[in-house]
Amino acid sequence: MRVTQEIVVVPHTHWDREWYEPFQRFRLRLVALMDEVLDTMEREPDYHFTLDGQLACVDDYLEVRPENRDRIVALVEAGRLAIGPWQILLDEFLCSGETIVRNLELGMDRADKLGGAMPVGYLPDMFGHTAQMPQILSLAGLTQACVYRGVPSSVVTDAFAWVAPDGTAVRAQYLPAGGYGNGAHLFEAPGRLLARAEEFVATMREWQGAAKPLLAMYGTDHSAPVRGLPEMVASLGARMDTLSGYIGASGVEGLPRVHGELRSHARANILPGVISVRAHVKQAMGRAERMVERYAEPLAALWGQSWPERFLDMAWWRLVDASGHDSVTGCGVDETAQQVAARIAEAEHLGQAVRDMVTSRLAATVPSGGILVVNPSPFPRTGVVLMDVAGTDPLVDAAGAPVPAQTLEYAPTLLLDEEMDPRLAFSFVHGTELYGQHITGWSIADGALIFRVAREAAGPFDVAEVSAALAEAEGEVTRVRIVAEARRTVAALVEAPALGHTSVRPGPPFSSGTSAGGHGRPPLGGGVRAEGQVLDNGLLRVEVAGDGTLTLTGPDGVTITGAGRVVDGGDVGDTYNHAPPALDRLVSEPESVEVSPVCTGPLVAALDVRRVYAWPKGSDVTEADGPADPLPSAARTEDVESVVVTTRVELRAGEPYVRLHVEFDNRCADHRVRLHVPLAEAAGTSFAEGQFAVVERGLTAEGGCGETPLATFPASSWVAAGGVAALLEHVTEYELVDDELALTLLRSVGYLSRNRNALRPEPAGPQLPTPAAQSRGARSVRLALMPYTGTWAAVPEAAEVFRHDVLTVPGTGDGDLPLPEPATGLTVSGEGVVMTSLRRRDGWKELRVLAMTGADTVARIEGDFTEARRADLRGRPGDPVDPGRLPLRAWEIATIQVR
Repeated sequence: MRVTQEIVVVPHTHWDREWYEPFQRFRLRLVALMDEVLDTMEREPDYHFTLDGQLACVDDYLEVRPENRDRIVALVEAGRLAIGPWQILLDEFLCSGETIVRNLELGMDRADKLGGAMPVGYLPDMFGHTAQMPQILSLAGLTQACVYRGVPSSVVTDAFAWVAPDGTAVRAQYLPAGGYGNGAHLFEAPGRLLARAEEFVATMREWQGAAKPLLAMYGTDHSAPVRGLPEMVASLGARMDTLSGYIGASGVEGLPRVHGELRSHARANILPGVISVRAHVKQAMGRAERMVERYAEPLAALWGQSWPERFLDMAWWRLVDASGHDSVTGCGVDETAQQVAARIAEAEHLGQAVRDMVTSRLAATVPSGGILVVNPSPFPRTGVVLMDVAGTDPLVDAAGAPVPAQTLEYAPTLLLDEEMDPRLAFSFVHGTELYGQHITGWSIADGALIFRVAREAAGPFDVAEVSAALAEAEGEVTRVRIVAEARRTVAALVEAPALGHTSVRPGPPFSSGTSAGGHGRPPLGGGVRAEGQVLDNGLLRVEVAGDGTLTLTGPDGVTITGAGRVVDGGDVGDTYNHAPPALDRLVSEPESVEVSPVCTGPLVAALDVRRVYAWPKGSDVTEADGPADPLPSAARTEDVESVVVTTRVELRAGEPYVRLHVEFDNRCADHRVRLHVPLAEAAGTSFAEGQFAVVERGLTAEGGCGETPLATFPASSWVAAGGVAALLEHVTEYELVDDELALTLLRSVGYLSRNRNALRPEPAGPQLPTPAAQSRGARSVRLALMPYTGTWAAVPEAAEVFRHDVLTVPGTGDGDLPLPEPATGLTVSGEGVVMTSLRRRDGWKELRVLAMTGADTVARIEGDFTEARRADLRGRPGDPVDPGRLPLRAWEIATIQVR
């Protein structure tokens, strides 16, 4: 047999932690695989194995087999078993940039305890790659990447220099001709080893010159090592190694350069429909990430006492676990999606617990009846804050100055008034609690036992005393009445310091004759008003048309007509790819429209727009096993459901955008619902924020592999094009089509993967039913629309304010306490500079900032500290810096530690 030294075989497994089976079912198979890996490697000393670049495989295994830890460490330290550097193989577009950082941090820290991480940013199966990944890897000390999906057709070699927006470049090993399984069939037929090896060499030599050995990734999904592999490799004259052993320390010199994100369909499917399927999971992920990274951690870092490390660690573990490329994507079975949703919910609950722990401590300094106001943004904010207060008095701040306020809603005061044996009411009482409030007093009058209740306790409640009084009344009391203190929901115009807090409280009426609806300093921009179907705050005018769409007019005359048109179309695709039926029917015109006022200003004005549509109930492609090619005749059903889409259109004083809250009950199947917003001017590109970058995208996507390259893209906190921006609460799919921005509100499908998908030539997974992916039931989406002129420079700050509500917490201190003085936590400023995280680490406050600009800039970080230094993404300290004047490159991610 001829031999060749041209091949380096890298045995590995690609381990989908959860997918077409839920996590624990896959783990049973993982334990068997890992047992075999360890046994085989110890029996065959030449065997090497690469464990998919994620520590989750090791952790999941050691939870079952803790006694095998030392065996793993020995193989890792010998350089034969490659682990890490990721904790989990994530989906890069469906989590925040900070979640990506924590994923890498967790994986590398865990790997260090087990012998060290593989020094390669292994990204074998992600559905495309984010623009800033080269900078993220480099800042963690990794100069090598390995990618498969998303690589553009311009790449014609097996390696390229992948360049982030800031100019950072890493060497990217591309996996052509089969991806991470390009060598999976080399050793299937021992009698044809040489022939298969020659075929492999002929294919791979097209991708690289003759000087370098060829990489054969020997493995595939959930594959175990083959016994006797070292002998078969040796018989070819090839050698075996890990992925990092093959790549070595090669640099980027002389390599072709590829800039930014990798989302091309030219070489492999990138399965873009995962962005919009199971939208409620994406909403939950966005909420949980904001709760942990923008509320819990910063507040605990600045205002907490002891650092709640374990609680925050648990929250991050759950977020990272949920970010898997078959997890948050929603492209697994329903049981997998349920488990992912549970992890996300736990992460949010942990973040809420830490947030509440810190704010309760601050609330103790605010007198009972007052309201603590906490600003989560790293700059001062003056804006409308919603809060619940007692009584009818106007609001005042710590200096006694009036605070403009508008009453939005009054809470009911009569909670119960019924004929009954009054002693029966004692069964309602638990300590001082009654009907969810606390008893503050009681009396007997006009044949009724009357309880007075409030949100806060006023002292103990003596049941015996009431019983004695009832006995004296000798049966004359036949009625029970529960009366709550007067409370109202108000919108107040509050000035809050950067990452700090202030407070307000109801005060006595002012002698000047002003009222609670309009006293004191004027609202921002002169306030907002509603007249008929028009809202106006001086910065933006919003008019509801007869069809329920909106006309938006900015102060400079920029006008957008027809915004908020709802379009429902068919989708006979699957959780991976949208596919319209051959006989599609779009529904965009409502059958009826009603507009009703909600509130009229001066701080908040809102209208409810109620549109009724007739949406087809489903499609005629519902069977798992049907004709060989049912798609050409697929159509939407003639039967329809009457669906009410209610949109709360809200304009606040001082805000240059209109808030929309869209709600409907999804009773249909196999369809996609999009919200269309016409552009103010024609645009050939869009700008979308996400993962430490703003990416410019065109009207088309590059195709080539067979998957239809739809120009649907992800946006995290905002997307802007042609003079209009959409501010978003979670990752949202969008498309520029016919000079409109189309935002996907819902995509309902019934299969994990269809064997026949009109827009994808081969299955993406097994054809399994996923009825929960139809997302039936009540659905709601919050977003905002903002006209703008020129560049998108004003959009990031607007998105920051829209996405991060100011917190309000009832005061719990002594009622005679004065309101505490406002306090600033930490300020971050500078042209294009944004803060992405803030936490404590090893006695330092560590914050991460991004230069969200195409030009070099200067960050200014101000606070109560005397030392500052740079750090890498793993928190390892670097050089001292002046935080008051910190130079940043365009698009630079910088980690700063202060104390």
